[in-house]
Amino acid sequence: MTVRALLLSTAILVWGCQVTESAVPSVVEEEGALVLFDFEGDFDIGKVNTSGDAKVSLSDGKRGKALRIATGGKEPRAGVTLGAPRRRWDLSEYVYVAMDVRNVGADDVMVNCRVDDKQWVDGSVAAPAGEQRTLMALLKRDIPPGELAKYLFGMNGLPGGHVWIWAPVYPKRTRELVIAVVEPKGPKVVEIDNIRAVGSYEVPSEEDLKLSYFPFIDAYGQYNKKDWPGKTHSEEDFERAKKEEAADLEEHPGPSDWNKYGGWASGPKLEATGRFRVEKYQGKWWLVDPEGRLFWSHGVDCVNMRFGSTPVSDREHYFENLPDPKTAVGKFYQMGSRAPHGYYKGRNSYKTYDFGRANLLRKYGEDWQEAFGEVSHKRLRSWGMNTIANWSAPPIYLMRKTAYVGTIHTGGRPIEGAKGHWRKFPDPFAASFRSGLTQRLTMVEKNKNRTTNDPWCIGYFVDNEMTWGDETYLATGCLQSPADQPAKMAFVEELKSKYGSIRKLNAYWATNYGSWEALSESRTKPRGKNAEADLKAFSVKIAEQYFKAVRDAIKQVAPKKLYLGCRFDFHFYPGEEKHREWVIHVAAKYCDVISFNRYRFSAGTLVPPKGIDKPLIIGEFHFGALDRGMFHTGLRSVTDQAQRGEMYISYVKSALENPYMIGTHWFQYGDQATTGRRDGENYQVGFVDICDTPYPETVKACREAGYKLYEYRMGK
Repeated sequence: MTVRALLLSTAILVWGCQVTESAVPSVVEEEGALVLFDFEGDFDIGKVNTSGDAKVSLSDGKRGKALRIATGGKEPRAGVTLGAPRRRWDLSEYVYVAMDVRNVGADDVMVNCRVDDKQWVDGSVAAPAGEQRTLMALLKRDIPPGELAKYLFGMNGLPGGHVWIWAPVYPKRTRELVIAVVEPKGPKVVEIDNIRAVGSYEVPSEEDLKLSYFPFIDAYGQYNKKDWPGKTHSEEDFERAKKEEAADLEEHPGPSDWNKYGGWASGPKLEATGRFRVEKYQGKWWLVDPEGRLFWSHGVDCVNMRFGSTPVSDREHYFENLPDPKTAVGKFYQMGSRAPHGYYKGRNSYKTYDFGRANLLRKYGEDWQEAFGEVSHKRLRSWGMNTIANWSAPPIYLMRKTAYVGTIHTGGRPIEGAKGHWRKFPDPFAASFRSGLTQRLTMVEKNKNRTTNDPWCIGYFVDNEMTWGDETYLATGCLQSPADQPAKMAFVEELKSKYGSIRKLNAYWATNYGSWEALSESRTKPRGKNAEADLKAFSVKIAEQYFKAVRDAIKQVAPKKLYLGCRFDFHFYPGEEKHREWVIHVAAKYCDVISFNRYRFSAGTLVPPKGIDKPLIIGEFHFGALDRGMFHTGLRSVTDQAQRGEMYISYVKSALENPYMIGTHWFQYGDQATTGRRDGENYQVGFVDICDTPYPETVKACREAGYKLYEYRMGK
């Protein structure tokens, strides 16, 4: 190898994954670290800005000075903002911002750091009472510099910590760090010290990228520029991994105090109804299983065989050895036709290849589908999980060895003016909405999987992460829709009934519609706040129509199943729920359980609005790291697999302590494809990797939480 090639290879290895080992954060190279704050010398504490109920001081102990942050526990987030002494730092040569966090209080604490106050560019650490931990915030960067971006596309996360979406930072002009104690229960006291930038970041030139980088994905769908513990190198490794896991599953058969459903067999015995239901017991909400045992839903989403599919059109050069379609593993090519986001959005047809299913064939042989289903049930029980959660495969959950939830999506005509992240909001006033929903539920019963009377089925999630917006969003969307939009027609009729004449409406709204017909034909929203009360009222009416129609359809077709809600997406910041209380109030009237996808570091403070006493469930959460060959951490970043396990335990325990919570579901069972699914997501969020190898750190953490599930819930 030439000196030039050796240097390029080294640069590419660094670019692909900066954490050189798989253990604890201390393995990140700190030689040449840039000290940002050590709080010694003439540090001016008067320049520290506080938020929430935080108070700051300088402590002076054996380790030297540190910044002490004391919070009162009354705010969902309280902490400090530290600005760069000379307005900005140049962190372009570094990978993480790291700091020592000492918990000097009496209770465990969660501390978060955001770089330049970006909601998605952060790091967190759970510090037990009396202990010190290292917090590391990954500097997720904008797309690669210059022309490099055009060679790497179709992936939300790119080598080197680059991201296409979710608020990247610009390390060359980093201005501040926001450090906070998040979602506390009671007063907390932490000491922050030795804030530094660590890790060595390099990017190859465009010329080197063109000459030497491709292909960068091996025959099994893994990054080929780096090695890591558990990586699959050959066909023989599949058999070795299968035998090793079989021994582990034999050694850990699952909690001994669970019944067949995963309920608490040695706990209290309530009425057995032959189905799942919700009940409040000793001040805490629970699921109750068909045998009358208390049940807390500890599960994982997407237990299916399709977690490794990735588009290959226009990107064939990414892949080291795409198989001949005529070979055994060549049958996993398909054609994609839709993508909600990213490079393939709007493409009518593009080729995909499913590395995940190809690897399952390699590992389990011709009967791979049945074998994968069997081992998945064994895994979940062994891991201390009792629920197959959303978007899972009917052939697996209908083996009826693990409790499961069903997945339904509404259809029909959307509200044209109410655009959302995943799709436009469905129009619940359209006849096709109710008929389509009933038809979907009936098809589930008659043709597909017969879950409506299955005692193993807990209930149904209907829809996912819908865009509700603020209190006026849905009604405003109606006004921006065509005249024949059913919801708009209902809104106009309601305004006619209230105001009588268009003249009176114009006077109140400060508008100048020439007639009711002109209002119907208009596609613009009224300016100013005069119409706000009417817009809010009709948004509530849309929500009422939606939730009632879904509830009625479920209870008509599947009266013994729970309506588990629509999985509100509350990811961003503490206190966000306050802005959606209006729709949670509506959901509470019709849902048996209110569900949230909550990508935070805790579920402890998520409670219903005042006056509502309903059970809650977490439909999605996860954490990911870049130490195992993946390019994106997912929506919440951790430093490595060890910290990933710690954060898993912390999150589930926070939910178990919450009297309203009846379960947590991790997203998802398998890692997404290294080069991204159809919309570009390529997150390290699986319990197993692309080769179906479990992450031992995550499994260990899941067992620690799951095997003690019921004792912890009961406060024992």
